[in-house]
Amino acid sequence: MHKRFKFFGVTTALFVLLVLIQGALVSKTGSGEGCGDTWPLCFGEVVPLNPTIETMIEYTHRIVSGLTGLLVIILAIWAWKQLKHIREARVLAVLSVLMIVLQGLMGAGAVVFGQEPITMALHFGFSALSLSSVVLLIILSFEDSNRKPRPVAPKNSKGLRKYIIAVTAYCYAVIYTGAFVKHTDSTLACAGFPTCNGQWIPDAFWTVAPQYFHRIFGTIMLISLIILTVWVMRKFRGHRTLAWLSMISVLLVIGQFASGITIVLSLNQFLEVGMTHAILVSLLFTCLAYMTMIILRKPTQ
Repeated sequence: MHKRFKFFGVTTALFVLLVLIQGALVSKTGSGEGCGDTWPLCFGEVVPLNPTIETMIEYTHRIVSGLTGLLVIILAIWAWKQLKHIREARVLAVLSVLMIVLQGLMGAGAVVFGQEPITMALHFGFSALSLSSVVLLIILSFEDSNRKPRPVAPKNSKGLRKYIIAVTAYCYAVIYTGAFVKHTDSTLACAGFPTCNGQWIPDAFWTVAPQYFHRIFGTIMLISLIILTVWVMRKFRGHRTLAWLSMISVLLVIGQFASGITIVLSLNQFLEVGMTHAILVSLLFTCLAYMTMIILRKPTQ
């Protein structure tokens, strides 16, 4: 059941992830102005002549983003019709289209009006929401493929629901702190780890504030997810989906934490580490978004 939809959905999700990777590549290589200040044309041309590396990176990002936007719109329309009997499907369909459109508008705005930190942060934040909404639509199609569809809806507590929702919202906020670090050129504002320039509270504090607070928020994220995993394993171990998602979320945040430390200690010399850092937090948010979706359902077991 839904075989073609699932294949198309997985393909679309991979394209959304590719756009996210390309966006990280554009940021890490400083290619945001690779096509000048014209959009959707590149230096006023449909196909740029004698492009530089930066131009090719930005141009291919635009092409893939446009194709991905079309795929997401098709997927959303398809989901609206084929999964209309599922409560969450139409909400996610609308959200997926809204996020891909806003993502594109933020990208265009950054080109035409300049790469302001708030614009670039929103661009990345909408990318994370776009990925999560598409992935959740695919999950719904898999849940509905059983002969006797039974959505994952484990019994839980009011306290756990509130905690997971809070952690998911907090994770989304952490995404923005990281985006501000990147787009305010604060990546290496704090030398060393765990101290910042050899101090726990550095001099000239506000010059390193984006990086300093991002470290604090990231540490709180790690602690929060460890608490969540312990809570689930102690009280809800029988619900395998919750248990696995909580453990995966911890592994993702550890990878996120490790890649962030590597960026600082290596003086941001490795492009792939910075891109991994951006990808992992988006996957983490998607994992938490799925947890939020299932704990908000009326328990069926």
